[in-house]
Amino acid sequence: MTLWFATANEHKRKELAAVLTGHTIMTPAARVPGFDPEETGASFYENALIKARALYALVGEPVLADDSGLCVDALDGRPGIYSARYGSGGGKKLDSAGRNALLLDELGGEQNRNARFVCAMVLFLSEHRFFLVQETLEGTIVSEARGEGGFGYDPLLYLDERHCTVAELSDGEKNALSHRGRAARRIAVLLDGLEKAPEPVRGDRGAWNF
Repeated sequence: MTLWFATANEHKRKELAAVLTGHTIMTPAARVPGFDPEETGASFYENALIKARALYALVGEPVLADDSGLCVDALDGRPGIYSARYGSGGGKKLDSAGRNALLLDELGGEQNRNARFVCAMVLFLSEHRFFLVQETLEGTIVSEARGEGGFGYDPLLYLDERHCTVAELSDGEKNALSHRGRAARRIAVLLDGLEKAPEPVRGDRGAWNF
């Protein structure tokens, strides 16, 4: 099946494609250059749905969308849904290293370092037919960034059972453990069930009714 993934992040697309083997994962740039809906939701799943609906309205074919981020207990869940734009504003935009440095500075010498990556992922087949899953990857925040792999906040989240940060995992290890990998595997099970169902019938507005 061809699935449109509502992201411009090639790292995310590659992670998803590694899990959803047998499916073609397309990004909006292939048909809708500049796709960038405003994320006005108050939660990860609300933002995932916003992106899914926006892309489906443009392509009229099955869509995947996710919203993910890092939630730190001692920072009242920040950066949360603002993870990708944390510390930005007033014409200033921090890169990943800048966001990581800001978070570590805000956390300071706090003893409670508990945190988690969260990923809400939507498989959107039509306005009235969609599936939502949400998964986490639990860990603690290190005192300084470690590792060269991954992206975003990966160098900050330490996994006790692996004795390393997410950025120190191989790509395969990360896909097996990550919040996005776990969510994608849930979606893979759903897709497998859908593909074994009777052939879809084209409904109104091009909806895919399974």
